[in-house]
Amino acid sequence: MTECVPLHVEHVSLDFGGLRVLNDVSLEVRPGELLALLGPNGAGKTSVLNCISGIYRPSAGRILFGETLLTGVKPHRIAQLGVARTFQHGELFPHMTVLENLLVGRHPHISTGIWSEGFFCRGVRRQEVAHRKAVEEILEFVELTRYRHHAAGELPFGVQKRIGFARSLALEPKVLLLDEPSAGLARDDREDMARFILRIKHDLGIGMIWVEHDMQMVADLADRLYVLNFGEFLAEGSTDAVLADPRVVEAYLGTPKAAE
Repeated sequence: MTECVPLHVEHVSLDFGGLRVLNDVSLEVRPGELLALLGPNGAGKTSVLNCISGIYRPSAGRILFGETLLTGVKPHRIAQLGVARTFQHGELFPHMTVLENLLVGRHPHISTGIWSEGFFCRGVRRQEVAHRKAVEEILEFVELTRYRHHAAGELPFGVQKRIGFARSLALEPKVLLLDEPSAGLARDDREDMARFILRIKHDLGIGMIWVEHDMQMVADLADRLYVLNFGEFLAEGSTDAVLADPRVVEAYLGTPKAAE
């Protein structure tokens, strides 16, 4: 099992020109914990994930992965350290097979060079066998084995979302950032995704930050909730307490009009 480490976001702010997208956001996710990151559209949830994964550089604050400072580190290096993420859309290579898409996720673990690969040396062959074995195990884990040789772009949307999810696991992450993995899925596909998320939590012990709008899934699965509104902290705590918080209800549903 991959050694999992805690992730700390400390007083992070993010500005785009004169627009403040995040303001003094602090949160943490511990190994084996499923932290749901909630908030209405535009609250800054994906921006938090982008700051953690290095796509955005915070204007203030810092992000620690164990004892390693992630702030200002390039995205590919953050991935090498063990921070993996999914995207709202699969972001797949549509003409590549499912197996090949997952092998892309193994890239941080590939240590061969261009010359050894060109001559297909013994070490290259040994690594290729190991990487393919790892990918086959992930395909089985997320029940995609029958699609391994299909072009990703020819498969149904729900399967494509699962491929993107599986590719993040191919990295062998120590923490996983999930950006609306169930968005746009039919009920059966959402139930499958919930099952895979629980398996990651219980079987692999990987901490996850999970952006999600399906409140029923959140109530059923999450260990703890953290809510943003207009880029600022709104509420944090247990599922029952946060979902019953009047501020959270107002942020999602708006203030009811006074009776005339």
